[in-house]
Amino acid sequence: MKISRNNDAAAPIDIWLLVFPHFLLLDATGPAQVFSTANDEARDAGRPLPYRIHLIAPGGGAVVSSSGISVLTAALPRRSLAGATLIVAGGRCADLPTDATLLRWIVRASDAVARCCSVCTGAFVLARAGLLDGRRAVTHWKDVAQLRSEHSGVVTQDNEIYVSDGKFHTSAGISAGMDLALSLVEQDLGRATALAVAKRMVFFLKRPGGQRQFSSEMLSHLPEQSVGGQLAAWLRPRLRQEVDVVQMAGACALSVRTLHRRLRQEIGVAPAQLLLRLRMELACGLLNSRE
Repeated sequence: MKISRNNDAAAPIDIWLLVFPHFLLLDATGPAQVFSTANDEARDAGRPLPYRIHLIAPGGGAVVSSSGISVLTAALPRRSLAGATLIVAGGRCADLPTDATLLRWIVRASDAVARCCSVCTGAFVLARAGLLDGRRAVTHWKDVAQLRSEHSGVVTQDNEIYVSDGKFHTSAGISAGMDLALSLVEQDLGRATALAVAKRMVFFLKRPGGQRQFSSEMLSHLPEQSVGGQLAAWLRPRLRQEVDVVQMAGACALSVRTLHRRLRQEIGVAPAQLLLRLRMELACGLLNSRE
């Protein structure tokens, strides 16, 4: 959804960044800086500031992040959020809020805002509120399998840096919240302004690749006792051979159906996808060794 700003006199867009105890600091401060830098661009050009940025939490006051750094927040607003953008930060899954009162507030806010967003595991909060059922969404690559398992109604993606589905926008791990924020700046203010913000922040306007460039590292560190670890260990010496899923299931002493289910739960991929990623990992290593 594009928020119309056809003239320089348009009212600023309110950005409400929702945090909670032990949230990931960059999940909130990263997007905040993107919108603040857009304000800097406008200020330098003598234009009205396009954004008002608010950090909010239940009850307000000082909220400590997972890094130990505290931020000062306002209480959840009672006034209308019509036309605003709500962004829910993430954190360790064990630290994510489950309070029913807060989830109800998020649902009410989502009805009013122009955009309802999450950063990293903040997608779990939106999913707990029932806002992502039937929608495409993304979270940190390490938590994709858990999101699929706990919220089967969410059409969970495993590669995108950020995903937009109607007014709902979700982003992958931590710094991806800045990619999402920059895309919102482009929606609001145009490509030229978004590019200027990216240049000022020494940041990609459109980051190349998806999450798999990072999640491929996970394949090198799968627990040996896990199904993914067992299968990866069996596959690596056979990457130049023709291997089918029946052979892979036999190597793990599982049925084909169980192998599919266990891999999806552990790492969010099918057996054939794991084989392909391991072959790509090998090919990249060979190419690097020739440089």
